[in-house]
This record gives sequence, C-alpha cells and structure tokens, in this order.
Amino acid sequence: MSKRKKSKQLPLPLYDELKGLDESLFNEEVAWSTPNYITENLIHTFRYYQSTALRFFHYSQVGKEFRYRNINHVLFNMATGSGKTDLMAGLILYLFHEYGYQNFLFLVNTNGVLNKTIDNLTNRSSDKYLYTEKIEIEGNRIEIQKINSFPKNQSKNTIYLKLATVQSVASDIYTQKENSMGEEDYAKNKVVILGDEAHHFSASTKTEKETEQSWEKAISTILNAREDNRLLEFTATIDLENKNIYEKYKDKVLYRYTLDRFIQDKYSKNVKRIQSSNTDIDNMLNVVLLSEYRRRYALEKHKTYIKPVVMFKSQRIDASNEANEKFNDLIDTLTVASLKEFLNRQAQIVTDEDSETLALANQYYRENHENLSEIVRDIKREFAPSRIINANDTSQSGILEKGHYEALNSLESPTNLYRVVFAVAKLTEGWDVLNLYDIVRLSDDPKVSGTKATTMSEAQLIGRGARYNPFLLNGERSYQRRFEDDSVESLILETIHYHTINEPQYLKNLVDSLNEMNLPTGKDTKNPLLDVKVKSGFKKTNVWKYGKVYYNKTIEVSDDYYSSLDKYGVDNKSDIVIPYISSMQELGYRDGEIREDYSNAYNLTVVFDQRYLFKVMNRISFYHFNNLKKYIPLLRTREEFLGENWLNIYNRTVYVTVPRTMGSDALTPNEKLHILERYFLKIAKQIKSGYSKKRGTGEFIGYPIKEYISNYRKRVPNYDTSKMVLDGNPQNVQRYEIKEDYFVYDSAIINLTERQLIDKIAERIPELKEKYEDVYLIRMDENMHRESAKNHKLKLHQFGHGHDEIHLEGFQPDFILYLKNADYFVQIFIEPKGRNIEEEQWKEDLLTYINEHEAEIIFEDETEDVKIKGVKFYTMNDERSTIKQIGEIALGKEFKGLSVEEI
Repeated sequence: MSKRKKSKQLPLPLYDELKGLDESLFNEEVAWSTPNYITENLIHTFRYYQSTALRFFHYSQVGKEFRYRNINHVLFNMATGSGKTDLMAGLILYLFHEYGYQNFLFLVNTNGVLNKTIDNLTNRSSDKYLYTEKIEIEGNRIEIQKINSFPKNQSKNTIYLKLATVQSVASDIYTQKENSMGEEDYAKNKVVILGDEAHHFSASTKTEKETEQSWEKAISTILNAREDNRLLEFTATIDLENKNIYEKYKDKVLYRYTLDRFIQDKYSKNVKRIQSSNTDIDNMLNVVLLSEYRRRYALEKHKTYIKPVVMFKSQRIDASNEANEKFNDLIDTLTVASLKEFLNRQAQIVTDEDSETLALANQYYRENHENLSEIVRDIKREFAPSRIINANDTSQSGILEKGHYEALNSLESPTNLYRVVFAVAKLTEGWDVLNLYDIVRLSDDPKVSGTKATTMSEAQLIGRGARYNPFLLNGERSYQRRFEDDSVESLILETIHYHTINEPQYLKNLVDSLNEMNLPTGKDTKNPLLDVKVKSGFKKTNVWKYGKVYYNKTIEVSDDYYSSLDKYGVDNKSDIVIPYISSMQELGYRDGEIREDYSNAYNLTVVFDQRYLFKVMNRISFYHFNNLKKYIPLLRTREEFLGENWLNIYNRTVYVTVPRTMGSDALTPNEKLHILERYFLKIAKQIKSGYSKKRGTGEFIGYPIKEYISNYRKRVPNYDTSKMVLDGNPQNVQRYEIKEDYFVYDSAIINLTERQLIDKIAERIPELKEKYEDVYLIRMDENMHRESAKNHKLKLHQFGHGHDEIHLEGFQPDFILYLKNADYFVQIFIEPKGRNIEEEQWKEDLLTYINEHEAEIIFEDETEDVKIKGVKFYTMNDERSTIKQIGEIALGKEFKGLSVEEI
C-alpha cells in the first residue's frame, strides 16, 4: 500500500484563537457551558464536541476580543454523522433566546437533505424530530413554524424557519416573482442563514469565476442585507488545499471535528475492508450469510433484534439492475444442498487471514448444519424481492429524490422490512441510515478499475455508512461503541464492512481516497490476541498471596428511600433566595448577556399566592404529575409536592436579590412569575440528578489480588489508512514491555498518555520505596476481568452526597498505585485521559471526592489500616499536576526534583 504524505497543517486563525481562549484562565467566559434551555429542549444530549462547538460560537459572539469584529460568518467543519443537525437545533435556540433572532433560513443543495431536515426540525410526528414535544424557555412555550416567507408581523415566542434549496432561494433573489423573497425581504428583520453541506456553495471561489448569479453570490447578498444577519455554514468536506477556498475560510472556520477523531471517540462503527477475488455471485451469497449471521448473533447472544442492511454498489445502472436480477435468482434457487456445497468450498478458501468476520459466519453455519433448512427459509424470507429497494438513479439527482424516500430514510424502523439496497450513485448527503453494515462493490466490468474520482465517491459512501447503530443492549441504547474494538461482538455488531474487488490499481486509489478523508480502516484479517501475563516474580510476593484491592459496595434503592427532598440533595428548610436580573435594562444585540451590579443590592421579599405556584407548575412540563411521579414515587398529588413534607414552600420566605435601583414595589406579576420559574427550574434539575435506583456506598470491600488480577489477552487495533492523525495521537494503542518489578504485568497494551504516566511513576519508584516496602503499579484493564477467576467487573461508584451530577454506572480507573509498609496500606486510583475530559468530569470529581470525605469511608475488613485515595485525571505532559498530587498523598510532600510541567 502507498504511504500517505503528511499534509501540511494550514493555520486557521479564528479556530486557533478560540482554542487558545478555551484554555485561558483569563477568558471571562471560560466557565460558560451549554445552557439548560438547550439541553432540556433537545431530544439528544450534546456530546462533548458539540458542546465545545457551541461554546466556541458563544465566545465569538460575546468575547471582548471580538467586540469590534462582528463575527457574522462562520463555518463548522464536522465529520459526517457527528450530529451537525443537532448542533444547528441548539444554535437556533441559542440565537433566539440570547439575541432575539426569530428568522432562520436553512439552505442546502438537494431536496433529499431538505426533506430530512424538515423532519428533523419541524415535523413533531417524525421519529427523527430533534426537539422535545413542547419547547419551553423560562416558562414560555416556544413555537417553530415552517414558512415560505418571513411574516411582516411576527409573534412573540415564535421561531420562523424557511427551509429551501439554494437553487430556489438564488432564483428568487435574481428573478423577482410574486410571493417570493427578494433582497429587501432579508433586510426587514435580522436573519440567520444555516448553510448545510456548505462545500457546494463555493464553486465560484473554487474556480475564481464569480458569476453574477451564482449560489455563492446569492448567499452573500442575503448576509449583507443588514449588519446583524448571520451565516453559519456546516460541512464535513472542506478543500483547504485549494488556495482560493483556504483564503475564503481561513478566518471563518470556527470549529473542526474530523472523521478519524469521530471514529476514535467511538461514536461510529469501525470500518473494515474485505478484499476478494470471488465472483459477484459468491460475494453476494457471502454477504447474505454474513448479514443474516449478524441478525442471528444479536438475537442468540444478546437477546436483541437488529436488522442489518446490505448495499450493493455498481458503476452503471444497467449493471446494477442486472445484478439485482441475479441476486433474486440466487435467493430463489438457494437450497440446503447448494448452501452446504458453498460452505464447504468457502472453508477451503476463506480463513482468518482472508477475513476474520466471514470465517466466523461460515463457522457458525457449519456448526448449525442441523438447522440449515430453517436458515434457508429465513434467508428466503429476509432477502425476498419485496425486501429489496432498487434505488438506481443518475449521479445528479440522488436516491432520496426518487420514490423510495420514506423507505430509505426509515430503514432503522421496526416496521421497515427492507434488507437490501441496489444503487449506482453514492449515498447522497442527508441519508443517515444507521443499520447499514455491508457495502458490496460489484465488479460490473473487469476492464474498469476505480478512478480517483470513483474511489473518493466510495470513500465518502463508507464514511456515511459508518454511523453507529444504537441497538438495544440489556434494555439500553448507546450512541457509542460498547464492545472492545476487534472483539467478536464489535466485529459483528459495531463494524461496517466494505467488500471490494481485488484489483491492485483500484485498491491503491481506494486507500489513497480513504486517507484523504482521514478515515481509519484496515483489512478484515484477524489481529492476533496478545498475551499479557502477571509476572512470575510478583506471584511469589506476599502482596500477590495476601494483598487486596478495594472498591465500594453498591445497594439497591427502594422507592421508600425517597421520602423527602433532602434525599435528592434539595434544601427545603432554609428561606429561598433567588438572584434576579432586571428585564427592563436596555441592551444591544452585541452586548451578550445582561449584567447587573449586585455590589449594592438587597433582598426583597416576594409575596405571591397559590395561583402563581400552579401557573409555574403548569408551564414547566417536569411538574406535570405523571412526570413528577416518576422521580418522586411516594408523591400522591401534585398539590402535596408544595406542602410541608416536600417543597415546604408555604413555610419559607422567598427573597429576590435585586439592585438598589429597584424599589420594593417594582415587581410586576409577570416578574414574580419569572422569579418563581427560575427557582422551580433549578429544583427540577436537582430532583432529576438526585434520583436513582442503585447507589454506591461508603463501604469498601477488599478483593483478593490473586483472584482478580490475572493473565488476559487483548488485541491491538490495526489501521492502514488515516496514519497522519493516528501517528501523533495520544490514543494510538501499542504494546510495551515493562521489565521492572514495580509493574505487576510483563507488558501493557496502552496509548501514549498511559505510557507517559507509567514512565513518570517509574521515575518516582526509588523515592516511594524509601517509605513503602511494597510499591506496585497495577494496570486495571477491563479485559482481565473476562479472564479472572470470578469474571467480576470491579468498579468505583459515587457515594455520599454533594455530587454536582449523579452517575450510577460507576467506572474502572485504569491504574492503581499500591503502597504498603508495616503500618498501613495506601491505594491510589489513577485515570489517564486524552479527551472527553469535560464529558467525563464526574469521574475526576469522584476521585477527588474520596480524598475530601475520608470520614464517610468504612471498611468491611478492619484488620489493617487502609487509606483509599484518588487523584485528578492524568493528561499529556501532566497538565493537571497529577504527579505532584500523588507525591503529596504518598509522601506528605512533593517528589524531589519535579520538572516544571509537573509543578
């Protein structure tokens, strides 16, 4: 395979400036996080990178650095499938609430994406609608109206959304027609343009041939119709190597989240290639057997139903239609005898070295030879002509514009029975099918080898198909991969396979195209399981024979436990004090948020009657009784919630902190209502985060090391594309041998961040041994639990009170530093972290909580003096001073000679 040249990283000044601001302690907005009015009104929870993208946009609008620059045109460069439309939905609410924008123009270049987005943002009955059924902001119901023209008289609390193709909007701009929107209409009220798949809008820039009536010119006309119009562009594909595109966007790229990062963060399927010299017919039967194996594996091993979809990709429509007919004939004539013959033949030619996944599927059918008649019946049913979509089209139109739009856009639905798609054109932008597991590139014509343009189209197809399928597992859905990469579970349920023709020039072009997209893939050959063994020398020590590692016990929580609001962390005894910001202050759209001076403030008593309370509870859906009852099982009526046993609001005084400029009689009824809403929204958040069915306790149990620390086996993920990012990535996993006695295993399969941590601790071993007879670093790899004597997953859980967020699932810190002398034993949990720090902050909070709440910790076995400790996340170059903290815990002082970055 050809090696990829490292492309030069071009500077992006705006993005670099925002990254610097995000890391600066002097940024006034550094504590800003995604507001509740966004998180509570969206169906999906923002992922860390979506929150970061929104935060960067917020900085660009309110930061003092941008006060005189009017950042009105930005671009979000985010991977296919990473949730750009979710981010758009959040940005709409942000711009509406913070800056009063009511008019939003969504632009795209195909009807397919347009139809999908109409469902996403306006169709409440669609499974893909992104907002909650009722949108509420500060107690007000917000309506989203799909319109063709922005109304002259605009209603309060209404968002107007015009969704259109860029072709139609440009036509309206250039050729004035009745009932169409011209330039002057975009000057009447401020407008936000949301440009999806924005790489299509820069054709003029790309060619240096700006035409008077180009799409690009039309968009620019709308943006410049008034100073406060905004243009937010979104694309996964931006050709910054083109000097004209780079010059246009270098100061507009606000955030980047690349495809390889998306895959490494486990938000997508893995991608594997199966390279075959088989005939198309044999490839068809192989993929049918593999697809059906996926369905059966999920059902038999995990008691869950998935419907894996196969796409057959051709170069020409006539070849695709012919392949469709051959496929129908293959399924129609399949018999037990012909299947046995095929399996026997495949056993001779398909091994783990050719394709691990196909070998697993074939092995399954050979082991179930007694059930082949049932299997053949199932295949004939599952792959019947009635379950095939022939979506052949021209490359200009796009499959979503054909008659199969509904079927193609709902392939994940339980009522949609289609299993196969035949198509020529690439997966068009906007087709976000999640349960596509196999793409088969048919040979069509032996004389045709993929050109660079063809293979780039196919690489984009693979990238779109890699979106993760959030199938049910143990009654729960996840939007990240749940199994260890390269495990059988992940290969079958979390990997998309691209079945390619085995033609050298085609494969070279395909790999080059995958590299250009930063799409990590590898051949579907079996990566060997690497053995990680406990050192024989360690097994001779008393630590191995008698030592323990400690984790806290969990208990079930009954409904009876939640007998009062203090069990949720809610104070219902003290008087209520609510800071209030005057809504009467006038400000401009660039002023960001209203800031009142409370240095000269006082607490004003708020007098209200029961009508206010019931109105607030009616406005906020959390307090509708059916919902409230889910979180407070013992509650009998909604009125009871206000009483002495719960919120106790009638026996408490409500104060509002206001500036001296506001007199005691200044509060109107609406302002009183607003004040109470703020308080009730805060209480709702506390109740939701405080309710759970299972909780950790402060009781720690010692688990014998010799029973829970054991030999295990693990694979190292193997990629042969997207090397540029992977090579410099702290998450790139490799095997390292560690001969020194302090490490209990003979090796570790770890990333660079973890390796750096091990090396830094290794430097401190002599100093630790001055105080402790036994000093060991234990890698707590979850793989070892599969091999351990009791197959028991050890996890650390939240306990006690005062956590900002409640997380029930617990987690396994990656390392334990085991320190023991004649007087006591110290166990320090250490968790290295390369990314997702914000998203997983609760884990670090738990580790530091342990140190601050030693009095809450008790031990099942009190025969020795045990100390359980935790430290902040270890990040690259020890940016959080974790090593310094370890020294303070272990030695009561800093390590000698700490380097600058460790201090």
